[in-house]
Amino acid sequence: MKGIRGISKLSTRLYAAQVARKLDVSAEHVKFQPQEVQVTKLPSGLVIASLDNYSPGSRIGVFVKAGCRYESPENQGVTHLLRLAANLVLLVHQHDVDRSFNVLNTVVTSSRENMIYSVDCLRDHIDTVMEYLINVTTAPEFRPWEVSDLTPRVKMDKALAAQTPQMGVIEGLHGAAYKNALSNSLYCPDYMVSQVDSDHMHNFIQNNFTSARMALVGLGVDHNVLKQVGEQFLNIRSGMGTAGTKAQYRGGEVRVQNGSSLVHSVVVSEGAAVGTDEAMAFSVLQHVLGAGPHIKRGSNPTSKLFHGVAKATADPFDASAFNSNYSDSGLFGVYTISQSAAAGDVIKAAISQVKAVTGGVSEADLTRAKTQLKAEYLMSLESSEGLLDAMGSQALSGGVYHSPEAIAQKIDSVSATDVANAANKFVSGKKSMASSGNLIKTPFVDEI
Repeated sequence: MKGIRGISKLSTRLYAAQVARKLDVSAEHVKFQPQEVQVTKLPSGLVIASLDNYSPGSRIGVFVKAGCRYESPENQGVTHLLRLAANLVLLVHQHDVDRSFNVLNTVVTSSRENMIYSVDCLRDHIDTVMEYLINVTTAPEFRPWEVSDLTPRVKMDKALAAQTPQMGVIEGLHGAAYKNALSNSLYCPDYMVSQVDSDHMHNFIQNNFTSARMALVGLGVDHNVLKQVGEQFLNIRSGMGTAGTKAQYRGGEVRVQNGSSLVHSVVVSEGAAVGTDEAMAFSVLQHVLGAGPHIKRGSNPTSKLFHGVAKATADPFDASAFNSNYSDSGLFGVYTISQSAAAGDVIKAAISQVKAVTGGVSEADLTRAKTQLKAEYLMSLESSEGLLDAMGSQALSGGVYHSPEAIAQKIDSVSATDVANAANKFVSGKKSMASSGNLIKTPFVDEI
């Protein structure tokens, strides 16, 4: 509802007052010591990560290595169904939820690598809320008739995604760039709509939702409480589950011809895996080139891509560096939006700007890019959603959490040579390309 802040953003003074009443003292005398993120890995492999920020509201999430990259040809689209089916478990308890107002918000999202189940709740009702979250992730029923009823929602999701050119281009890019794993779509393929059934969903959860592939993460919750919940309820299935296939980059092209006057196009080479020093160099390179406007609805006056492309065309356009990192691979390149007639000039001008960086980058540009990257990362942690995602992603991938100070140090350690090497990897690497729009003036990947 507009005008009402989320419960996790309420002042800590409210929680202080509640504690004061219980202790029968003045709220001014209640002192809270700043807490650090705590991470514990249980013998089962389950990772517990928490930060007690003394908020009256808590946010709890279960992160699972069960993204669409783990789908097989026989169950393509199952993660799409799992996203939509999560609320089926909550509906069983909907009366209790409405009556007690324990659960304030439930969100289920997925990426190519992970599925994330998160809930917002009042701090005093964590035990009750955890029951819902555990039922969603470990004990779903997936009644056949309910799964069949999801078909219209699957079709609607796909239709909405198709109306977003950026989504279609990025999905097409992954399909063209990889032979397997990361080529799987976030959405159920047309030929599998209504073919994925409750057995597919149960089998996928049985094979992938194991303790060693999960992280239980909480904000506004005591670490010992969260640890106890994990030990009692999420030590469910032992083992590493389904072994993921290593992504194989191949390079390729997909073109979607339609009547749009705007051409969306992305050209990439293989980048770097998440968490590596090379990935950090690519992130700095992204900001050297221009990662998009840093002010809402603003221009990007420091973007090399913007100024370089502006010299090549007088038509309206947009250009930004594209960077995506996964556990075993990555994609780096340029994303352009232009009028159909100018598409070729815009794409080639953007790529030329990356080539220019291979010769070196000035100290001023390097410092600016690092500052922007650090600011972007720190700002992402200001919201409970962003902080929970950072904690969960790091805990799930490596069983640790790197503080903002540690991340800033890694950014500062990137040298001009590292950035130039990253640019050279893009320039010399095998290209992948995805384009959508009126493509009569859009070059093919072997022409750029």
